[in-house]
Amino acid sequence: MSAKVSADLVLTGGTVWSGKGLGRAEAIALWGGRVLAVGGAADVASLIGPHTQVVDLAGRFAMPGLNDAHMHLIPYGTSMAEMDLRPSEASTLEALLDVVRQRAASTPKGEWLIGRGYDHFKLDVGRHPYREELDQAAPDHPVYIVRTCGHLSVANSRALELAEITEDTQSPPGGLIERQNGRLTGLLAENGRDAVMQILPPATVDELVASIERGGRDLLSYGITSCMEAAVGIRDGWTEMLAYQKVHRERRLPVRVYATLMGDKTRNVLPEAMGAGMISGSGDDMFRIGPVKIFTDGSAGGRTAAMTKPYLGGEDKGLLCLPSNELNEMVAAAHDAGYRMAIHAIGDAAIDQVLDALEAALAKTPDPGRRHRIEHCGWLRPDQMERMVAAHILPAPQPAFLYHFGDLYLTLLERERIEASHPMRTWLERGLHPSASTDCPVVEIDPRPNLYTMITRKTQQGTLLGADQALTLEEALDAYTYSGAYAAHEEEIKGRLKPGQLGDVAVFDKDFFSAVEAGEPERLLEAQCDLTILGGEVVYQREGAAT
Repeated sequence: MSAKVSADLVLTGGTVWSGKGLGRAEAIALWGGRVLAVGGAADVASLIGPHTQVVDLAGRFAMPGLNDAHMHLIPYGTSMAEMDLRPSEASTLEALLDVVRQRAASTPKGEWLIGRGYDHFKLDVGRHPYREELDQAAPDHPVYIVRTCGHLSVANSRALELAEITEDTQSPPGGLIERQNGRLTGLLAENGRDAVMQILPPATVDELVASIERGGRDLLSYGITSCMEAAVGIRDGWTEMLAYQKVHRERRLPVRVYATLMGDKTRNVLPEAMGAGMISGSGDDMFRIGPVKIFTDGSAGGRTAAMTKPYLGGEDKGLLCLPSNELNEMVAAAHDAGYRMAIHAIGDAAIDQVLDALEAALAKTPDPGRRHRIEHCGWLRPDQMERMVAAHILPAPQPAFLYHFGDLYLTLLERERIEASHPMRTWLERGLHPSASTDCPVVEIDPRPNLYTMITRKTQQGTLLGADQALTLEEALDAYTYSGAYAAHEEEIKGRLKPGQLGDVAVFDKDFFSAVEAGEPERLLEAQCDLTILGGEVVYQREGAAT
């Protein structure tokens, strides 16, 4: 007679959402790091043994661990130790400069001061800081601050001097070194940032390991158990991969990571990856090599996303970072080598360029199951949707951009273009599995605004934008779980709570479905993650939450 299997961990007495189309249950049992059973409380009770840890959900809501399908884990963890310039911390220019002054006072003269998160549209002056203002705040330090989108920066005079950027330095192709009245303002955009980025002090492996751990622990506090690191090598080259190898080897990786490899013109770790045999899909359940990343344009909020029609109030259409022939060659080489692609393209002109390159690569070397991706893909046209469907090219959008930036977009583009952007419902109905992500640290890692906006299409200020693209709650949760796994070719191992899949679970203090069914989707914004489980083990518990 065979011995009965006892679960390692049982969650019971609440609502367990297993995944789209799988219904809701009362309890779940985990064993050996995976889901053993999902069902009624009485059924799962039979799997409780003398050593089983039992958690009383007490009416709480359990679901598959969230998967942020596009964020920057190393930059996020690094930014947590740098100057915090987010609007929540520095809403005025003077407050921003105070942050710089305070950091300068505690930093040895000559060392770099780096910060991120300011949004010039939300500053009281409605513009970017000028280099002279940064000079006054930190006269003895090079200063480099990055706008929230990550595509525009301001450097002070000392930083520009170290980068050998002078009044005579011309803007490079695909970039901007801004001048007003013939003088440098300090503002740098896209490829115009390269000279400064190349001289920023390099991080050590151990410093990057600390960033991964710091950022990863924060993800767990939101119920996020998986993420795509959207650009390994973006700032510190191959050292970033060495850090991931170390943190993984030493079993210190807090979350599951799908690692995108920088394969850009000036930031490229692909040669080292190929030499090490790191091809898309290699790795294990904790750390897997993903696609190759190339930037083709900037951000809509920074007016650098490449559009076919001008932004409001001018004739500017954004910036294309690469000539089409170079992009075509880079994509073809990576595709032929077996890599998946995850190409940054926000504006419709950039999306045209990417679709051309991907279609050419697939025509030359067909692979209908490759699942190439367009990262962000926010401002596409109907004809581009048809091309994506034909080649099964997946979108990797950030619905939270509408929540955080939707009202800003109304000052930059016509309302009809905004309402047609981030077309989650159309993507879903056309079989393209739109995932959900934050692009953190571009916006907060918090998943709640994403979920709220996907089902309401409302901004932070309550503006309704494109109601026809709203999703049901189940569809929104699917985008944040299964679709993220699908985009990484991992849907067979995670994204749903069914027997055999990884035991990754997020527990929230509020039943999401009850809130939405009561007509109160705003309650999603108040939900707290009480418990996060990774591979069957509790890895986060909110202080004061019931166990």
